[in-house]
Amino acid sequence: MAVFASGSYDPDSITKYSSITEQIPRRSIQDPETYQLIKDSKPVVITDTNLVTSASKWDLEYLNKNLGDGLFYVYTSNDNRFKYFDNKRAEKCKSFVTPSERHHVTFLQFLQMLKRCARTKEKVYLQQTLNDSVGTNIVTDFLQFNWDWVNKCQAAYGWGSLSSNLLLIGLEGNITPVHYDEQENFFAQISGHKRCLLFSPDQFDCLYPHPVAHPCDRQSQVNIANPDYKKFPRFRNAHATEAIVGPGDVLYIPMYWWHQIESLSSRIPPVTISVNFWYRGTPLPDVIQYPLSPQQRVSVMRNVEKMLAAALGDAEKVGELLRTMVEGRYTQ
Repeated sequence: MAVFASGSYDPDSITKYSSITEQIPRRSIQDPETYQLIKDSKPVVITDTNLVTSASKWDLEYLNKNLGDGLFYVYTSNDNRFKYFDNKRAEKCKSFVTPSERHHVTFLQFLQMLKRCARTKEKVYLQQTLNDSVGTNIVTDFLQFNWDWVNKCQAAYGWGSLSSNLLLIGLEGNITPVHYDEQENFFAQISGHKRCLLFSPDQFDCLYPHPVAHPCDRQSQVNIANPDYKKFPRFRNAHATEAIVGPGDVLYIPMYWWHQIESLSSRIPPVTISVNFWYRGTPLPDVIQYPLSPQQRVSVMRNVEKMLAAALGDAEKVGELLRTMVEGRYTQ
C-alpha cells in the first residue's frame, strides 16, 4: 500500500482568528460516531479511509508526466485570496471587479507559472475537474480510489449523484475565502496541509453573503482575517470550528456549511494537493417537518430571492422590495 508523505507546516505562520471556538472531531472509519456526525450533517475529519491512497504518488513530477496534454483552469491573484465568482454574471455587472483571473493552460504552463511566483508576489491556484482527458495512469489511480466506501456513504445518507471530482493544487498561503456549497463534500487531502475553518448554516446572518444574483453568490462579504465590524457588526457573534487536514485525511463538509480553506506554509512538498468529492444534496422529503433545519432555511431564502428577482425582472430591486416589506412591520 502506498504511503503518504507527511510533509510539514510552520505553526507560527497560522493566522489567529478570534472566531474559532472549537476543533472539528477527528475519527476513524471504524468509529460509529463518524457516521452519526455525517448523518447529522456535522463536519468530521476521517483519518483512515484510504479514499485517495492510490493518488499518494501525485507529486508535480508525476502529474506532469501523466495528466496528459489537456487544458486546465488556473487562477492567478495578486494577493493570496481566491474568491470564487461567476464569469457570466461578472460580464453583465459592469461595476464588478474580478478578484482573480482565470487562465486555460497546459499543466506544463502551470508549472512555469509556479516558478514565476517565486520571483513575484503573484499567487496561482489550479482548480480542474478530473475528466476523461487525463492520461491512463491517472485514470488507473482514479479507479483505485476507495469507491466502495464513498458509494456506501452516498447510499446510506440518500445523497444524489456524484457531480464532480475537483483537483486542487495551491501554493502555500493560498486562501479560498468563506463560502458555502449547495452540495455534500468529501474533501480529501493528498499532499501538504490545509487549514479548514467551518461555520454552521445557522450563522447565515453573521456572515453577510452576497445577493444570490451577484457574481460572488454563496460567498461571504467578510474578510475574516481583517473584519470590518462597522460594516459587518454581526460577525462579532460568529464562531468557527477548525481542522488541519494532512495527507490521507478526509474532511466531510456538509452542504450549506460555510468554510474557508487555507494552504499552510510547508517545507516539503512546496504545494498542497487535494481532491473534492461533490455529491448532489438529498432530495426534499415528501413531508416537510417544522421548524425548518438551518440548511432548509438557507435553501428557502435562496429560492425567495430567485423568485422575487424573476417576478420583478431586475435583481437590483429585490432589496428595496424586502425593505418595504420589513421596515415598520417586522421591526421595532
